[in-house]
Amino acid sequence: MHYDYKTENTCSQMISLDIEGDVVSNITFMGGCNGNLKAISRLVDGWTVEQIENKLTGNTCGHRPTSCADQLAKAVRAAYNAQNQA
Repeated sequence: MHYDYKTENTCSQMISLDIEGDVVSNITFMGGCNGNLKAISRLVDGWTVEQIENKLTGNTCGHRPTSCADQLAKAVRAAYNAQNQA
């Protein structure tokens, strides 16, 4: 299933990803720090929702209470929940 997540309080505006079961792939960020976000996307490609949440939840950026990585953790959980409601 393809899923788009609108981020909050980050430089990136949206995260797009595919999810099948609990495995996440094809992650792309719209906006944000291009090189860093491409690297994060490649590093976690093929990981499960739980693996991504365990590594990235709570990561902050500067004075913000969140980060693009933290928002990715939220996005994969939202995608997983949406997939299981369908």
